[in-house]
Amino acid sequence: MTSAVLFGSFVLLLLIGVPIGIALGTASLLAISTISFLTYDFYALGLVSGVNSFTLMAVVLFTLAGNLMSRGGISRRLIAVAEAFFGTAPGGLGTVTIMACLFFAAISGTGSATVAAIGLAMIPALVRRGYDRAYAGSMVASAGALGVMIPPSVVMIVYAVTAGVSVSALFLAGILPGIVIAFALILFNIYQTWRGGWEAEAEAATWAERFRRVNDAKLALLMPVVVLGGIYGGIVTPTESAAVAVVYALIVSTLVYKELKWAELPRIMLDSALLVAAVLVIIGASVGFGRIIALERIPLELSQFVLGLTQNWVIVLLAIIVLLLIIGTFLETLAAIVILTPVLLPMITQLGVDPIHFGIIMIVALAIGFVTPPLGANLFMAAQVGQIPYDDLVRRIFKWVLVLTAALLVIAFWPGLSLILPRILLGYGT
Repeated sequence: MTSAVLFGSFVLLLLIGVPIGIALGTASLLAISTISFLTYDFYALGLVSGVNSFTLMAVVLFTLAGNLMSRGGISRRLIAVAEAFFGTAPGGLGTVTIMACLFFAAISGTGSATVAAIGLAMIPALVRRGYDRAYAGSMVASAGALGVMIPPSVVMIVYAVTAGVSVSALFLAGILPGIVIAFALILFNIYQTWRGGWEAEAEAATWAERFRRVNDAKLALLMPVVVLGGIYGGIVTPTESAAVAVVYALIVSTLVYKELKWAELPRIMLDSALLVAAVLVIIGASVGFGRIIALERIPLELSQFVLGLTQNWVIVLLAIIVLLLIIGTFLETLAAIVILTPVLLPMITQLGVDPIHFGIIMIVALAIGFVTPPLGANLFMAAQVGQIPYDDLVRRIFKWVLVLTAALLVIAFWPGLSLILPRILLGYGT
């Protein structure tokens, strides 16, 4: 009875357009009303404990750092470096765009910030080079999903907190899968560029010009080294590294590049606070929701049911991937992680799948939802910054989704791709 009330009311509230944080909270309270021995204090405690986390402070700080970087000239310099080295590569400016998203993902931590920062500069440039505008927007939206796949990633931090795994190990595990996905996107763009005949011949940058651009962007390029090197070197925690990222971005953007004015900081902080506040409401509400799920023994019963049908981890993992791809199309990624991790992780670990590897699978699968209607947060951002009708983007995105899904399957069934770096550098699993 309680489970039916919990999930039934939650789905109904989503269908009528209630914001997801409110839907989670309302469904939880309705479910508690059916349990005689629980009071509403149970949910209130879960709500508070869900956001009372030192690690989650990194979400706040990385969001602020991403906004500072996107407005302070860092993204523009990264694009210039990518164009100098990859401008004449197969796929031309499309390859530059995807590589720029890869670089920016390594310092932003979010998908939407990556799409906004790179899309504003690259979509008009792609159109001038002969690309179809909707195709250019769909490419930026797809490559923007790298923002949550490449460390440091806000989504990775939330999974690590929910699953109780090492943030540092998860960050390392995301590097090679992220590169594989970027490579898959580049290959698809090369094919599409050749097929469409969009790319005009570009003039190769001289080594002197390449050196000049690298020198101009050296502080931007150094940022991932500072942030991630501090974590892996044991100097700072992931949360402290987020604070380092904010200070670094602020100093470089205001005092070195001088493209960010001090008068802009209140607005940037307000925008970041509004974005993070919505995220933290979802996380807090999801924790209370998850406590009721655990109380109803849903994870245990689901595990027993599935494992009673098959012990084949390949079949179970494929079913979970399909579930995550579907859920990612309509449920916000952070909420999906907080809700589903306690349900799916016990089942998948019983079959011998490593929790770090599963975290990468889960994050990539849900990130595909960033570019899949009807949620498609990256699609909305690309449509806005590229001035592209949303319907046109939707029509061009599905081939990119297929490419991302193919890369996901490679990652899912090649565990070593995710686990080799944590094992070598952190001794994980040994």
